[in-house]
Amino acid sequence: MKIEELNLPSEAINLYLQAGIEELYPPQADAVEKGLLQGENLLAAIPTASGKTLLAEMAMLKAIKKGGKALYIVPLRALASEKFRDFKRFESLGIKTAISTGDFDSRDEWLGSNDIIVATSEKTDSLLRNSTPWMKDITAVIVDEVHLLDSANRGPTLEVTLAKLKRLNPEAQVVALSATVGNAMEIAQWLEAKLVLSEWRPTDLHEGIFFGDAINFYEEQKFIERRHKEDTVNLVLDTIIEEGQCLVFDSSRRNCVGFAKKCAPVAGELLDRQKRNELEEVAKEVLENGETKLTETLAYCIKKGVAFHHAGLNSAHRRIVEDAFRNNLVKMICSTPTLAAGLNLPARRVIIRSYKRYDPNAGMQPIPVLDYKQMAGRAGRPHLDPYGEAVVIVKTYEELTDVLERYINASAEDIWSKLGTENALRTHILSTIASGFANCHKEILTFLGSTFFAHQQESWNFEELLEDCLTFLKNEGMLEQDNEIIRATELGKMISSLYIDPLSASKIIRGLEKTTHVTDMTLLQLICSTPDMRLLYLRNRDYEIINDYVMNHTEDFIEVPSPFKQIEYEWFLSEVKTALLLQEWINEKSLEKIVENYQVGEGDIYASSDIAEWLMHATLRIASRINPQLEKECAKLEKRIHYGAGSELMELVEIPNVGRARARKLFKKGYSSRQKLATANEKQLAGIVGPKIAQKILSYLGRETDSNGYVEPETLENKKQQKTFQDFI
Repeated sequence: MKIEELNLPSEAINLYLQAGIEELYPPQADAVEKGLLQGENLLAAIPTASGKTLLAEMAMLKAIKKGGKALYIVPLRALASEKFRDFKRFESLGIKTAISTGDFDSRDEWLGSNDIIVATSEKTDSLLRNSTPWMKDITAVIVDEVHLLDSANRGPTLEVTLAKLKRLNPEAQVVALSATVGNAMEIAQWLEAKLVLSEWRPTDLHEGIFFGDAINFYEEQKFIERRHKEDTVNLVLDTIIEEGQCLVFDSSRRNCVGFAKKCAPVAGELLDRQKRNELEEVAKEVLENGETKLTETLAYCIKKGVAFHHAGLNSAHRRIVEDAFRNNLVKMICSTPTLAAGLNLPARRVIIRSYKRYDPNAGMQPIPVLDYKQMAGRAGRPHLDPYGEAVVIVKTYEELTDVLERYINASAEDIWSKLGTENALRTHILSTIASGFANCHKEILTFLGSTFFAHQQESWNFEELLEDCLTFLKNEGMLEQDNEIIRATELGKMISSLYIDPLSASKIIRGLEKTTHVTDMTLLQLICSTPDMRLLYLRNRDYEIINDYVMNHTEDFIEVPSPFKQIEYEWFLSEVKTALLLQEWINEKSLEKIVENYQVGEGDIYASSDIAEWLMHATLRIASRINPQLEKECAKLEKRIHYGAGSELMELVEIPNVGRARARKLFKKGYSSRQKLATANEKQLAGIVGPKIAQKILSYLGRETDSNGYVEPETLENKKQQKTFQDFI
C-alpha cells in the first residue's frame, strides 16, 4: 500500500515522502485496512521496529485534521522525551506538540492549546484526577507499550487510566501498541479494538546461541575468531569489524560497567583517527556533566568507542550515550534490561550475556520469554542492516538445549492485570470517587467492572476487596458516606490531587500529629516511612552503623520500633538509611561521597531526591491543614531537596547554571546573594566558575556585554522591575 493512497493531509504525505517512506509495511497496511484512518480502535501487537510509531502518527494526524487532539501515553519519561522530539517535526504542518511528565498536582491547562500531548501514564492519571478541562477534547489516545499492564508497579495506573479515558471520551479512538504477547486478543477485546497481529519485521532476525567458538543458528553455525579470552568480547569485536553495532545485555550494573571496561582497550584499537577525535569530544561532554568516578570510567570507555547504560547514570550521561550510539560513534553499549523496555536503539547484533536475573526470594532465575523477545527484537536496524542477530551466551550443552526450548522456540507469555490487590486498588478507588467517576457502591463496582482485571477474572468478586478499601478510606477521613452516596472529603480530594498513596497520607498525618520536636531528619524519615518512597536496601554491614545512628539520635524520630521486632526494626533502619542519603544530599555532601557511602549511582540520587521532593510537597500541603506551624519547615526542606543545598544558598542555586557546588564556591568567596553577584567583577567571577558560566550568570542577572566583552552592571532598582522566565513558572 502506497503512502500517497492514504486519506491523510497532503502536507503529511509529502513529509513522509521526503523522509523516504513511500510504502507501508505489511502490518501497517493491515491496520489501515482494519480502519485505522476511519477511527477504529486498534491493538497492534507486532515486533520492535515494525512501524508501530507510524501507525500512531497516522491516527493522530487524522484526528487533528478533523479538529481533535491526540494524547500519546508512554510508560517512561525518557520515552516521552524521545517521542516529543520525534513529533516536533510536525511543526512544519502547523501541528503543535507538548510534553507533560511531572508535577502531579497541577492541571497543566496550557497543554490544551496543543494538538499532540505526550505524557506518562502517571501524569495522565493525575490530569484526570485534577479534572483538567482539555482532557474532554481528546479524540485519539495512543497507548505505547500497553503490555506493561503486566507490571506490578505501572500496570494498575495504566489500566485505570485507560478505563477512565474510555468512559470520559467514549468516542475517542484508542490505538494501543504492544510487544507480541500470548493473549493479545484478550487485550484487544477489553479495549473493544481490532487486532493487528504479526511477526513480520523489516529486517530478518536470526536467533542463535553462542557455545564453544560458534553461534549456533537454526540452519547453520557461524564461527567467531578468538581475539580475546572473553567470548562476549569476541562477539563484540566481530560485530565492529563487520561495521555493525551491538547491544550487550547483562544482569547487573556492576557487570555492565565491568564488561565495558574489559572491552574498551581492544575495541579502541579498531577506531580510525577521525572517530577517535569525535569520541574525544563526546568524552569531554561526559566529564562536564558529572563529578563521580563512574563519570571518569564512562568517559574512558567512550573514548574507546564503547559505553555502558543503566539507571545509575544521570540523565545527561544516558542522553550522551544514546546520542553517540545513534550517531554510530559508540559501537557497543552494555546495558541492564531497562534499555530493552524503553528507548529505540536498534543494533546489528544483540548479545544476551546472562539470561538469568537475581530474585531476592529465589536467587538467580531465568527471565520471562517476553523480556527475551524484547531484547532480541532490538537486533537489526531497518534500512541499515541486511539482518539482525540475537545471540544468547551459554556455557554448557544443557544450557544450549534449555535456551532453545525456553526462548527461541517459545511464544511470549500471557500478560495479567495486577490491579486485584488492596495496595493497588486503594489509591484508584479514592481517585475514582474524588474525580467524579463514581459516587456510590454500585457505580464503583460498575467502574471496576470496566477494568482489564475484571475482563480477565470474570468470576472474581470485587465486593470484599472494595469493602476493605472503603473502610480504610472512611476511617482515615478521606471518604464520607450519606446513605448510598459516597463522597471524597476535602482531605480526600487533596490526597487524590497530590497523587500519593492514601496509606502514605495516613502515615504523614499520624507523624505530623505526633511530632513535637522537628529536625530535618524527623521530616526526612517521615516521608521515607511511606510506601511511595523507594527505600535503599539494608546490607549486613549497614546494620551496626545505622543502628548506632538511631541510638544516638533517638529524639529526631517520631517513633522508633523495638529492636526485638526484627522485621519491623530492619525496615525502619532502611527508612533511616534512605533519609541519611537525603540528608547528605541537602547538606551538600559531594555526589562522589554519597555514591561511595551508599553504593548507589548518581542517577539513583537524583531519582530519590525527585520522589522525596514530591513527598515533602505533599507533607507541606497536609501540614497546612493539620499542623500549620510546620508549613515553613516543610517548604524550606522541599526547596533544599530540589536543589540539594543548604538554606543559605537558595538565592544562588535558583540562578540557571549555578548548581549546588558552584553556589557553595560563590558563597565562600563572598557572593552570598543575587545583589552581590549582579555587581561582581567579571574576571573575578570567571576565576571562580569559569568564563562561560560567569557570562551566563551575569547575562541572566541583567548585565549587558559590549563588543569588547565589558559587562555593564544594571541598577538594583531596574533589576527588581525586570521579569525573568522564573517569574512565569
